[in-house]
Amino acid sequence: MNVSALVLHFSPGFIELAGGMSVALAIRYALTAGLAWCLGYWLFKNRWFHRKIIARFPASSDVRREMAYSASSVVIFAIIGALTVQAARAGWTQMYWRIEDRGWLWFGASILFAILLHDAYFYWTHRLMHHRRLFKTFHRVHHLSHNPTPWAAYSFAPAEAVVEAGIFPLAMFVMPMHPFAFAIFMGWQITFNVVGHTGYEIYPRRMMDTWLGKILNTPTNHAMHHESMRGNYGLYFNFWDRLMGTNHKDYEPRFREVTSRQKAGRKDPAGKAVVS
Repeated sequence: MNVSALVLHFSPGFIELAGGMSVALAIRYALTAGLAWCLGYWLFKNRWFHRKIIARFPASSDVRREMAYSASSVVIFAIIGALTVQAARAGWTQMYWRIEDRGWLWFGASILFAILLHDAYFYWTHRLMHHRRLFKTFHRVHHLSHNPTPWAAYSFAPAEAVVEAGIFPLAMFVMPMHPFAFAIFMGWQITFNVVGHTGYEIYPRRMMDTWLGKILNTPTNHAMHHESMRGNYGLYFNFWDRLMGTNHKDYEPRFREVTSRQKAGRKDPAGKAVVS
């Protein structure tokens, strides 16, 4: 791909596209992370506290920092997304526009393949950004969140935001994908990402004893990564960490500890314990 040729496509239309995508991404992120924030850090913070993986709440200054970096990441994502659309319009990607051209079977399969591609892409770029020569420039900002909130999902330094956004053009260049299929994939991405950063474990204790618990990542897995800054590099699935031996050694015991906690109780006037 000739970058100079892509620049020739820059026009007021590109600016409008990038601006529109910024607004759309910001709204989607605000709704997803905002809902998780309202539920876990406002409405049910006391009722759910027994499932808080790190048993304390972050400082308000940490939350403001996460929100500010998230805003800058949204703009970067929108710019790269708009560039990807421009490339598609120029015929440089495999994006297609009519579902009937490839059928509904491929439409669904492309979403699954995009998820698997993103999981592999994230694992290896994530490990690379932990290299001592790259960490400060790329990944340090994200790890300022030692006790992450939903707003940490997009809390990246600009350099890391560019890397994270790389999945947009990568998916479109390596396989045919309809824009609506990509939108569904992005909906999965932001939902899973926000849930992984909520700081609350949402899965039942018994899940770790099933096949699903061996392959699906949990909020506990990612919270431990933020705590220790080592291991647990995966995004959606746990098989890369298991294959490469990078699972934190205490991951499964920590998951079982968090999911075995009892709700904090209070006493009624008669002195009987009541679960709140």
